[in-house]
Amino acid sequence: MSGHRDVRAVARSVHQWLDWEQEDNVLGYEQDSSGTVETDNSTNGLSPTQQERPTLDALQTELGDCTRCKLCEAGRSTIVFGEGNPNARILFAGEGPGFHEDKQGRPFVGKAGELLDRMITAMGFERQDVYICNVVKCRPPDNRDPEPDEVSACRPFLQAQVRAVQPDVIVALGRFAAQALLETNTPIGRLRGQFHDYLGIPLMPTFHPAYLLRSPEKKRPAWDDLQLVMGKLGTQKAGE
Repeated sequence: MSGHRDVRAVARSVHQWLDWEQEDNVLGYEQDSSGTVETDNSTNGLSPTQQERPTLDALQTELGDCTRCKLCEAGRSTIVFGEGNPNARILFAGEGPGFHEDKQGRPFVGKAGELLDRMITAMGFERQDVYICNVVKCRPPDNRDPEPDEVSACRPFLQAQVRAVQPDVIVALGRFAAQALLETNTPIGRLRGQFHDYLGIPLMPTFHPAYLLRSPEKKRPAWDDLQLVMGKLGTQKAGE
């Protein structure tokens, strides 16, 4: 019976990949560029327990109505903490909330979120199986890149989310997320396609779904990245 399940899983992944490949919508996103990513590894007052293995609920409570950086006064509607399986095997990390995320309080919604959902399904998972969050929890004005002090203010919470979930693999979505997590200014084109280390966890950088909507020819290399992630995890679906 397990062999039949594997065949069905592969068939579904192929079907979802074909659906993904047929997506031709165009949405603007930042161009690949490099810039020094300043880092600050301070704990910003996180308790010792939260520095070890917190719970997501405790982290969200501590984050509260955050005023740790200037994004709190830059027109945000809501803090987008993250969502998904607290014991997920895969954690997806993006740059920061956009317009729709800011309004709904959820990461990766709208067209880019729809594409990410299809990417996740093509890997043999569902959105509720994985955990999704961002480098910063508040929308930067006009969807600009988060600034170094904003990244530093949110970094302890992102790191604590990773410690809370303890995923087997992290997928960094887009140039900014990959550079911020890896503390590098190396372009995404050189980072993707190979695993890196983040807090002792394998991290795969790949293109942001919004960038893929703008540049559908990049979907094939992005799929190659996700296949490497699937190989790292094996073929067993989360929860089985």
